Amino acid sequence: MANTNSHLTELEDLLRKAAELSAGQDIPSEAFMAAAFNAYLEARPGMREELEDKELKSQLRKLRKNGMIALA
Repeated sequence: MANTNSHLTELEDLLRKAAELSAGQDIPSEAFMAAAFNAYLEARPGMREELEDKELKSQLRKLRKNGMIALA
């Protein structure tokens, strides 16, 4: 557990530094958050595709529920 806490502390420190740099350069918060999220996805191979698959399945369920497409 202590190792996890030290990693979290390091992560928070790095994020704080990145946020300070971003704010100092007047980068919009949306751009900062998008860049952080993209960096996270790049660090986790397959995560982007997994999220895209979940979103697609969710959209298909909604369309089927509303009778817009048939079951295959």
